[in-house]
Amino acid sequence: MRLVLGTRGSALALWQARHIAERLARVHDGVSVDVHIIRTEGDQKTDVPLAAAGGKGVFVKEIEDALSAGAIDLAVHSLKDLPTEHPPGLAIAAIPERVDPRDALVARTASAIAELPLSARLATGSPRRQAQLLHARPDLRFVLVRGNVDTRVRKLDEGAFDALVLAAAGLTRLSVAAAPWTPIPTSVCLPAPGQGALAVETRADDARTVALVAAIDDPLARSAVSAERAFLAALGAGCLAPAGAYARCDGDEIEIEAMVGRPDGSKLVRERLRGPAASAEALGRQIAERILGAGGEEIVRAVHPADRPS
Repeated sequence: MRLVLGTRGSALALWQARHIAERLARVHDGVSVDVHIIRTEGDQKTDVPLAAAGGKGVFVKEIEDALSAGAIDLAVHSLKDLPTEHPPGLAIAAIPERVDPRDALVARTASAIAELPLSARLATGSPRRQAQLLHARPDLRFVLVRGNVDTRVRKLDEGAFDALVLAAAGLTRLSVAAAPWTPIPTSVCLPAPGQGALAVETRADDARTVALVAAIDDPLARSAVSAERAFLAALGAGCLAPAGAYARCDGDEIEIEAMVGRPDGSKLVRERLRGPAASAEALGRQIAERILGAGGEEIVRAVHPADRPS
């Protein structure tokens, strides 16, 4: 049996696609997977902020269109790139084991945010990272950066900025050794919902492929990211809001920490909640309500006035 897997063409996306292809081939005798590269709008617009390019959905639209049309059988995404509103007819058939969800500081002269020099130039295109890191270090100056990991590290070496923030998962998966990096504690910077997790997407009515892919699903990872994504959806602020969340399963319970902050770091609203793992999505919605009621609604209204919660 041969499946066609759609993916973006970046080094990280290809690693993820090949990883899933190998996993499927290992658990199913006779199954082979062909990787098909699809160029997305987000890959073409690398010189503007992600919000101006159309938001995180620009990394998945063309791939999901190909999936819906039957040109491919499945797709692999970084889960944090998937909007919380799922297209009709498509399904996340598997969320494999999650790796380190934290952000990481890439720098040659510091191993922690506190060690960066005064007024250091820190490169990131993420409002979530900027809000939290400015809250910790109001003196920091931020530089917009997009592009692949190699390009960003090269710019660091050329002196375009003093340090860089990337997802630890991507650095680990690509075995990046071109520059030293250190995970940023979640007490300083909560990750994006779904960061560190992969999503394997299929057509909902393709029972054969759904069944094959379900074999690599990890229930613990699915519960955790379901809580995080439910939080983001309930926040009503869009996928590029300065909001972060991190959920961890502990036996039959799940604990989630979440935040929303002003882009300038002047105010953060952060909450922690624990409850039954079976109610992961409800827990995500509940912590969103707490954050909105504790001052988060004002922040959401200011950042996304058209999407303010009802």
